[in-house]
Amino acid sequence: MRRAYVRGVGEHSTAAEPETRQTPVAPGRPRAAVVRDALGVGVAVGLSGFAFGVTAAGAGISTLQACVLSLLVFTGASQFALVGALAAGGNPFTAAAGAFFLGTRNAFYGLRLSQLLGLPRAVRPLAAHWVIDETTAVALAQPDRKSARLGFTATGLTLYALWNLTTLLGALGAEAIGDTRAWGLDAAGPAVFLALLAPMLRTGTERAVAALALVLGLGFLPVLPAGVPVLIAALAAPAVLWMKGRRP
Repeated sequence: MRRAYVRGVGEHSTAAEPETRQTPVAPGRPRAAVVRDALGVGVAVGLSGFAFGVTAAGAGISTLQACVLSLLVFTGASQFALVGALAAGGNPFTAAAGAFFLGTRNAFYGLRLSQLLGLPRAVRPLAAHWVIDETTAVALAQPDRKSARLGFTATGLTLYALWNLTTLLGALGAEAIGDTRAWGLDAAGPAVFLALLAPMLRTGTERAVAALALVLGLGFLPVLPAGVPVLIAALAAPAVLWMKGRRP
């Protein structure tokens, strides 16, 4: 009986071994390395809030309105799209619609991050406010959940604080210097937006979508009200995917 008992224990250990090998645990990154990456991204992008503050002031938006946008919206591309359309004389509803559709990508980020981070339900509404391009990129780059949570939190905290601070400084500075167009600062917003967008275009399909969106946006700019060409340019993505699907 003793021999059978020992054999049974051995057989049980052998049977359990393949399950352990099938689900290896990825080694976590050092906390210092994760925080360093998060701070690098947060500082680099957070400083561009200054350009948004300047652009918003040039579009006739008050300092208070610009700060409220950064506090409550907190998605740089959508904010630049909104003030850009308003600066061109566009209808506020059309400008808001273009900014809204541009910000819907964050919803898809949230679907992926909800599985990766596994945050408690009580924290999710607050964390959702920080679901943007940069926090998603840092979180997805981590090898395990613990590092992903740290990267997401450190990036979101740094970027949110700096973005709002530099928005205030940019808006106040623009009011102090007067006409921002005379200094060429009205081009700061689009320049920063393009700088953020360019590194994300890694595949041929993404570049084709960007190129077609540029052609549609610029082509309809002289004939349609401000803000509407942005909505037309959004058709570039389904158009390119449709043409790609028709290839043999």
